[in-house]
Amino acid sequence: MHDHSPSTANYLADTDTGLPLPQPPVFGNVEDERRHRKQRLAAALRLFGKFGYSEGVSGHLSVRDPEYPDRFWVNPFGRPFELLRVADLICVDPAGRVVDGDGLVNPSAFVIHYHIHDQRPDAVAVAHGHTVYARALGAMGRLLEPLDQESAAFFEDQVLYSDYEGPAVDFDMGRQIAEHLGGNRAILLAHHGLITVGGSIDEAAHWFFTYEQAARVQLVAAAAGEVKPMNAEQAKLARDGFGDAHLGWFSFQLLWEQITAEQSDLLEE
Repeated sequence: MHDHSPSTANYLADTDTGLPLPQPPVFGNVEDERRHRKQRLAAALRLFGKFGYSEGVSGHLSVRDPEYPDRFWVNPFGRPFELLRVADLICVDPAGRVVDGDGLVNPSAFVIHYHIHDQRPDAVAVAHGHTVYARALGAMGRLLEPLDQESAAFFEDQVLYSDYEGPAVDFDMGRQIAEHLGGNRAILLAHHGLITVGGSIDEAAHWFFTYEQAARVQLVAAAAGEVKPMNAEQAKLARDGFGDAHLGWFSFQLLWEQITAEQSDLLEE
């Protein structure tokens, strides 16, 4: 009789999470990497549209250019998330000029994304939106509590910015937001919206989606009765798994597969 149970060596994956996660792609040239980043950015924007995260002209996502690290690709001003393609993305330089692509840059997108990319070399991508549950949480002046594994991804890795001084179109205001963000992966802007960052657009978008859903859970739970968050030790254990950057990147791949199957026109160049 044979023992078909897996050995420990074969069963446990060689990743920080213990999950069988593939590795992110490695590129042989900058052109292929730029195309990949732009495709993922277009997909993330379509997902924002699919999830109902649009709010008029508000909301913008960016990814750093792999060849010119002081430039970033972003969605053009005044275009609906639901229709954006790779061909519609614009590249913006440190002076706020569109140096590639056709379209206008949202002043808010420039002042926020420029400063975060400038101050955070590790922030390859930035996601910002005015979503319902994050805005509701911000209106209460509250951050996410570690109520479950997903929200624990942000335990001691988020910050509240409460110094609202009107729409973020002032250059110094963008600098202040970036400074307040510091090394955190999320900043909740009271009376404004949510910003998340990541080492890829895949990761930054995943953190945004997770934060918004966690905010929804927290608000629903609080409305239903007394909430019982994890203690610090439990939250850190959950964060080590659900807050893993590699897992964050991989989680987006499932959404990538879904949105490109549904809306393949987003890849048009």
